[in-house]
Amino acid sequence: MSVTTTNRDSMLEKEDLGPADEKLLDMLNEGRVTAPYVAEETGYSLQYVRDRLGRLVEHGNARKVYEGLYELIDDPRKDVDS
Repeated sequence: MSVTTTNRDSMLEKEDLGPADEKLLDMLNEGRVTAPYVAEETGYSLQYVRDRLGRLVEHGNARKVYEGLYELIDDPRKDVDS
């Protein structure tokens, strides 16, 4: 069993996101996703989607709910400095 660690101190910021991250976050805002589903819907390669999901998990923006199933924790596009 693998353990996923998060680096909450370095959550991604809006300026850290690329076009693939934007699409991925849009889909995660609609609900849980799998990498194959995102790859099919966006046209990005499965490995690239897995890499991007891993990056979101690593930075605490998403979490792996079950093997291959991800959900959004914090959308960095919605963070607003007061």
